[in-house]
Amino acid sequence: MTIRYRCNACGNLTRFDVVETTTVRAFHHFTVGGELTIESPEVVRHTVESVDCRWCGHGRSVEVIDEATA
Repeated sequence: MTIRYRCNACGNLTRFDVVETTTVRAFHHFTVGGELTIESPEVVRHTVESVDCRWCGHGRSVEVIDEATA
């Protein structure tokens, strides 16, 4: 599911600055030569810290919208 946003201050539906924090658990496999392969990544936690409108700069007026009504 994709999260969509709307700025109620200016009507923007397409341009937002989003700050996210993601914690991932993964298996790191190093070769004898030191090359890294990352396997089995699993998102443990994902948090959206802030969403600001690129058009008008407001963060207070941005809301998550339902895909069905967009």
